[in-house]
Amino acid sequence: YVASDLVQITSEVAGAVTAVFVDDTQHVERGQLLVQLDDADAQVAMASAQAELARTVRQVRGVFSQADGLQAQINERQVALRSARADLQRRQKIAADGAVSAEELQHAKDQVAQLEAALNISQESLRTTQAQIADTQIETHPQVLAAAAKVREAGLALRRTRIVAPVSGTVARRGVQIGARIAPGAALMAVVPLDRVWVDANFKEVQLAGIRIGQPVELHSDLYGTDVNYHGKIAGLGAGS
Repeated sequence: YVASDLVQITSEVAGAVTAVFVDDTQHVERGQLLVQLDDADAQVAMASAQAELARTVRQVRGVFSQADGLQAQINERQVALRSARADLQRRQKIAADGAVSAEELQHAKDQVAQLEAALNISQESLRTTQAQIADTQIETHPQVLAAAAKVREAGLALRRTRIVAPVSGTVARRGVQIGARIAPGAALMAVVPLDRVWVDANFKEVQLAGIRIGQPVELHSDLYGTDVNYHGKIAGLGAGS
């Protein structure tokens, strides 16, 4: 008996069949489109994933910008605090001589306290923001990576609506029809690679003693008779033998 691999063609996603491009006995090349599924839902999912990625990139870029803004704010408040402290020290030196009133001195102290509190708030906000972006860049931020993975996942689902031949060969057992609603794993057809076939030869047990792996053989088919010789070699012996 002549045998060959029987490559089953199945769908990895559910969907409605919109086109079938091959039929039984037709030769196909590897990568050739066999079946097209309705890709409307996959197109929508792809657009949604791309939009979410763009939104996430903008959001993360905003966090980076916020960190830069907070750092600038801290620098500004540090300068203001140093100035207020210096002003307070000057007022304290001349307060004993009555050059400044107690109210004015208290106002200077309040100003320093307010600037210290504002500086602490800015520094805490900066630490919180930096914790969200520590050791990352925009393209390596976890939220961006997750959104990019969703885009790849949507792209994979979209690509799987096009079912192509995994090998070159001849179509057999085509059962898929236009309009059918198929589930993942459903058998649609098979592709038989006729350039890689072999012969299963049945011998009696008493004949196996003279057979060796790698031994050359000469074959004839009932179709062509002894006028056509096929040459090969024994590839293996069945384990059951």
